[in-house]
Amino acid sequence: MFNQNFNTVKRLQNFFLPFAVVLITSCGGGSDLQPPNILFIMSDDHAYQAISAYSDHLMETPNIDRIASEGMLFNNACVTNSICAPSRAVILTGKHSHINGKIDNRFPFDTTNITFPQMLHENGYQTAMFGKLHFGNNPKGFDQFKILPGQGHYYNPDFITKKEGRITLEGYVTDIITDMTLDWLKNERVEGKPFFLAYLHKAPHREWNPAERHFREYTDKTFPEPQTLFDDYEGRGTAAKEAEMNLLKHMNWAGDSKIKPEVMEQLGIPETSNWDKRAYTSNITNRMTDEQLEAWNEVYDPINEDLIENYHEMSQEDLMRWRYQRYMQDYLGSIAAVDEGVGQVLDYLEEAGLAENTMVVYTSDQGFYLGEHGWFDKRFIYDESFKTPLLIRWPGVVAPGGVCEEMVQNLDFAQTFLDAAGIAAPEDMQGESLLPVLKGDMDAWDRDAVYYHYYEYPAVHMVKRHYGIVTMDYKLVHFYYDVDEWELYDRKKDSLELNNVYDDPVYTEVRAVLHKKLDALRVKYKDSEELDQYYVEKYREQGIVE
Repeated sequence: MFNQNFNTVKRLQNFFLPFAVVLITSCGGGSDLQPPNILFIMSDDHAYQAISAYSDHLMETPNIDRIASEGMLFNNACVTNSICAPSRAVILTGKHSHINGKIDNRFPFDTTNITFPQMLHENGYQTAMFGKLHFGNNPKGFDQFKILPGQGHYYNPDFITKKEGRITLEGYVTDIITDMTLDWLKNERVEGKPFFLAYLHKAPHREWNPAERHFREYTDKTFPEPQTLFDDYEGRGTAAKEAEMNLLKHMNWAGDSKIKPEVMEQLGIPETSNWDKRAYTSNITNRMTDEQLEAWNEVYDPINEDLIENYHEMSQEDLMRWRYQRYMQDYLGSIAAVDEGVGQVLDYLEEAGLAENTMVVYTSDQGFYLGEHGWFDKRFIYDESFKTPLLIRWPGVVAPGGVCEEMVQNLDFAQTFLDAAGIAAPEDMQGESLLPVLKGDMDAWDRDAVYYHYYEYPAVHMVKRHYGIVTMDYKLVHFYYDVDEWELYDRKKDSLELNNVYDDPVYTEVRAVLHKKLDALRVKYKDSEELDQYYVEKYREQGIVE
């Protein structure tokens, strides 16, 4: 192990030679450069539209923005499969879903996969994970972990821990995860040893329950409506028309909009899913302490009373607008605590003298719809779902205030972290190290397209199976299984992705070129029609499809 670590340091010395003066000075002098610490911050379903470094039209996120102003903001970061657990599996393994086997939230994660935290740990890194992993009770390669079981709860959450068994902690989940992270940095981190720290928030995942300090503030706010809130899906294929994630038709009234079950019965509002009322009961009524519930009811009871007074006079358009505001108030209110927590952790890195040799990454497991096309949730290859926030700070390596327009993916994270640590990535990893991009060496970066594949159908939200290729200019998508439809979008002329131009003669040549590139990417990433059918058969074995 000593020789392995020594060789790692030697490789890092060669890599960092151009920055030696900066790093040695910032680390307080000395001749031996250390591998960088890595702080990986990921929130769940955090739309890039809800980070003010991208756009401040919805809210301010000053602490997350610090990472961009002191590092690099990525405008075209995206995912390979826009759904929680598969995205996390891609990040950990550096392999597409069809290779690591975690194609959807149902299938178990194959624990024989080698993950980058295991490799960091084997090469001398101290490792810890706090928050939402989403799958598995015993993540490999971690000295310490405290993770939420499954989705976890916003209030008084349970945690699966490495050393204490299963525990329940009173308080708000975002604050608790932040406190765990800070406690580890202060009391368990080994001085002088590089660390990988995964700081993983549940928020702002559904059902969007903000902390008291934020629901009091955000329920008084009114937010601008997206241009496509009342989208009729004309100009697109079957998939957009049949998806079940419309704010008015498919969002839960009790669990999501926080209308009490008894109020739904009083107004004659049916459940939109079989967990609608149950979500309210399990997350609020039966989860909160008496004090928490009293504070909640003080704010949300008047919202319920207002709906009782006005519901029968409201048009469908009125109800859509009302539900959009309710959604934004709770969703954005949930993010406010995340931003505060990020600020606390960044402040501690500064106070402890750790900031200069720590790569800080902020991202989400995918994008999210904030009323665009009338939708919530994710899953589609369309931009709001496909694109994800990515901000990286690394003093001495990443120039402050940088903006990257290149196509990068969550597939690239594993190789980036291993490359930064001077560890050779396994040959079967499928991403590309972002170090050339971070260093501004764009001659060493030649990607011109990315590959996407979504599998979870039929399932909640009923987004059809599809795969596709995305370039800076175009997007070609194949929806399959119960349909056989192609869509093509001109990303420069049609940024809202409203017009499928696949059959437009003007795009005949573009279509032909993209088909060839898509076929090549399918070969490159070892995806195929045979694998598509294999995973359909897996669904049949479970009785999910006929």
